[in-house]
Amino acid sequence: MSQLTREIGRSGIVASAVGLGTWAIGGWMWGGTDEAAAVKAIEASIDAGISLIDTAPAYGLGRSEEIVGAAIAGKRDKVVLATKCGLNWHHGKGNYFFDADGKPVHRYLGADGIAYEVEQSLKRLGTDYIDLYITHWQDPTTPVAETMEALEQLKAAGKIRAIGASNASADDLNAYVAAGQLDAIQERFSMLDREIETTLLPIARQHGVATLSYSSLALGLLTGKIGPDRQFEGDDQRRNDPLFSAGNRVKVARFADAVRPLAHGHSASIAQLVIAWTLQQPGITFGLCGTRNPVQALDNARAGTLALSADDLAGINGAIATHLVGLDR
Repeated sequence: MSQLTREIGRSGIVASAVGLGTWAIGGWMWGGTDEAAAVKAIEASIDAGISLIDTAPAYGLGRSEEIVGAAIAGKRDKVVLATKCGLNWHHGKGNYFFDADGKPVHRYLGADGIAYEVEQSLKRLGTDYIDLYITHWQDPTTPVAETMEALEQLKAAGKIRAIGASNASADDLNAYVAAGQLDAIQERFSMLDREIETTLLPIARQHGVATLSYSSLALGLLTGKIGPDRQFEGDDQRRNDPLFSAGNRVKVARFADAVRPLAHGHSASIAQLVIAWTLQQPGITFGLCGTRNPVQALDNARAGTLALSADDLAGINGAIATHLVGLDR
């Protein structure tokens, strides 16, 4: 079966519904990266029909973009490339956010910052255009209208093809759609994170805005492969995340046991079942899934060919209600 594809808002750009997320590939907050394995994972994803690849400058302070650029060299026409702007370590403008590798990172979406960032991303990615350019985190010091004007200028110049926003509030989203053509939002959504169902998705559907879900597998927790004894090393963000407590992992294991017969019936893994469920939720257009090696890449890609029936969805929803509601946070 071929990959499920969908349109990014009103842009006319069509991409695979399963997208490759490359935060982990950048290494930062994931305990480092194996660059050779990462390149092979991206190549395997493309060969399996995954066209949507999502990255960002902040993923390893440019490292993820560089790795993606190396992997897509000679394959640019097979890729719908998404990257981001608005998190920078080049100056002190905007709103201080966090430190990374000893460098202060700020949220800044002023026109001058965007103009600088896009050129850096194009260089790292080895391309002359970006298909979907997304504001990574919202900047309270810059009016959305100024940000959209700068992005519309990049679009008119052919440097980007569509505009998106990430980690936005309902007020942010309303401001974006009032200021210009917003084609996508990228937000955290999974079986464990469903807040946007009542806050952002109704607005997005009303205005023809696509939704890219990130952390669709809850940082790997919903793969069914992270047992209670798993240890997280170095700067891996999951090491001190309450979501990854031993108790929660036991509950997730029970969920996996409950849906495993259904997965087997589809010759699918637990992760594939979870991704397919995500893509069939109302308002979710694309599901971004991280990978760090070719095996994970092929596993994720298979989810884009998996269709679940109404009975399948009802069974999964029952298991969610029984085992995943009320996890520690």
